[in-house]
Amino acid sequence: MVSITLIIIIITCLVSFTAFNNEKILNDLIFYPPSIAKDKQYYRFFTCGFIHADYLHLGFNMWSLYIFGQYLESRLLVEFGLTTGKVLYILLYVSSLFFCLIPTYRKNRDNYAYRSLGASGAVSAVVFASFFLEPTQMQVRLFLMPSNWGIPAFIFGFIYLIISTILDKRGGGNINHSAHIWGALYGVAFLVLVSSFLLERNLLSSFIYKVGLYFSNL
Repeated sequence: MVSITLIIIIITCLVSFTAFNNEKILNDLIFYPPSIAKDKQYYRFFTCGFIHADYLHLGFNMWSLYIFGQYLESRLLVEFGLTTGKVLYILLYVSSLFFCLIPTYRKNRDNYAYRSLGASGAVSAVVFASFFLEPTQMQVRLFLMPSNWGIPAFIFGFIYLIISTILDKRGGGNINHSAHIWGALYGVAFLVLVSSFLLERNLLSSFIYKVGLYFSNL
């Protein structure tokens, strides 16, 4: 059976490929705050996540989604059961497309020069939800790092959020760091919330325990 992650990747690639060669489709789907504020085109919160600036942008997002999405999807199926796990995974991804852009929308609702696109916010939600479930066992290896080296996920995530916050406050560039930050935080908040209602064990307590155990073993 094809995973939900692969289905999302296939759909995103097909839409992105089409938009690369069709400016009208790109303009119709892109996140453009004035169109949302004035014309109530709320669908742009979601459709902008299925188009990308270029092949590199698309490739990096889909590669990240494949690596972490496959893991998160399988973990949710184990934690919440087959049907509920699938529903929660889809809900996490789709809702994160919306919530990660709320701060951007509030800041730029009257900015006619602002446009944004890409699945980075939703991918950040998936990545940080994975970090949350395995904060110490999951290791992040950066380019050129030896295969036996890695940064614990919770440390890498903390550093990533600090750097993204600095870059967001600095402004400039074509990267929506705000979407990355809020997508990441939303991914964790989503799991904390749904687990408090649907699971007997507390995922937040499990996260704190694993991180505390990591430092006690240093």
